Amino acid sequence: MRPLRFVALGDSLTEGVGDPVGDTWRGWAALLADGLAPANSPAEFTNLAVSGAQTRDVLERQTPAALGLRPGVVSVVIGVNDTLRCTFDIHAVASRLDQVYAAFRAQGTALLTACLPDPGTMLRLPGALARPLARRQRAVNTVVHALSERHGAVHLHAAHGDWISDRAMWSADRLHPGERGHRQLAVRFHALLAEAGLATGAAPSAEPEFSAPSRSASLWWLATAGTGWVARRCTDLLPQLITLAADEVRHKARGSSARLDLTASHAVASALTALSVAEQPDAA
Repeated sequence: MRPLRFVALGDSLTEGVGDPVGDTWRGWAALLADGLAPANSPAEFTNLAVSGAQTRDVLERQTPAALGLRPGVVSVVIGVNDTLRCTFDIHAVASRLDQVYAAFRAQGTALLTACLPDPGTMLRLPGALARPLARRQRAVNTVVHALSERHGAVHLHAAHGDWISDRAMWSADRLHPGERGHRQLAVRFHALLAEAGLATGAAPSAEPEFSAPSRSASLWWLATAGTGWVARRCTDLLPQLITLAADEVRHKARGSSARLDLTASHAVASALTALSVAEQPDAA
């Protein structure tokens, strides 16, 4: 009998950034893989996630590679990087995710998804800068919720909860979980999969295997790799984010801030409606 194969798709969160083991990253997906099957018949695990990936990368690069592996379980956790780009388009995000989810479900693969906290809150940005990012992440999360239900995914609600405010769960950059945070995701995913009869191995431990990085080590990371990460994102997003923040300030001054939320809600509804219409058979 062929061992269960688990393939993970996504960005730096699934790649394991924030949970270093030796010279590489481990992360929640690798921790989860160890608990999907009994120890005497371990699951085969392939991690296709790449730092910086967006929904387009998952659709065009990662999904074809994963389909070729014919996994029994696949995780698709993506979308934060889309919100950090000036090209953000919730219609495009919804269409891409719908295609990805449908491709795996058509192959009979069990699908794992998750909604995530917004980066503005995690970075503790000022309100006018944080609100546009929060609005975008809510839009992505709403789409992921709706499509996860449509495609019968095992969905983890990770956008809220005590773990968001628990500093011990997060790495120095405040965007990626540390080892404890990655373990939290693995434990919660395992519980959902076990309830669905899809995980038959021992649950991952919630307790870290390694000591948390010292404050000096965290500051060194921020001054080296972390600085490069911020610089790459700012080059793309910052000009638009300043424009979005100015728009926030203007609407707040006019007392019309609710209009921005309403516009975003209408865009999400339009994106999901467009997918539903596209799936309907021709009247003829």
